[in-house]
Amino acid sequence: MWRRPARPKLDLPLELSPAEAMSRGVCRALRELGYGTLTEFRVGKGRRVDVIGLNRDSDFVIVEVKSSESDFRTDRKWQEYRPYCDRFFFAVGEDFPRQVLPTDCGIIVADAFSAAILRPAPETPLHPARRRQQVLRFALAASTRLHAASDPGLG
Repeated sequence: MWRRPARPKLDLPLELSPAEAMSRGVCRALRELGYGTLTEFRVGKGRRVDVIGLNRDSDFVIVEVKSSESDFRTDRKWQEYRPYCDRFFFAVGEDFPRQVLPTDCGIIVADAFSAAILRPAPETPLHPARRRQQVLRFALAASTRLHAASDPGLG
């Protein structure tokens, strides 16, 4: 006779780091704008973007979350993300010195609950072949994560 397997106990973090909190706010705001989102999505040669969004027109936005000025100044990987999106944003907290951010990137101010676009990002369309490949990778990653969330025993 079949028996339902025991459900594993899920250990959920009690607190989010500042970057995780801002990522959550960014994802909520992008969802309101019609984007499906993923965090920690791999692009290029193994680089991981903080947040990527895909809308019904297959447009991609990438949002790099910066929790402090030193985080921004020490990280130059973000420049490698730009060829993988139609629009690129930095998400920062309200007290972040926004004047240090590049002028050719969008700016989002975020907290754990929401986010607001302060400066729109210029559009730089993806190459059609890259877009197709990335839409498929996004869909597979989303499907895999959804399955893992609904069946955490798969490991």
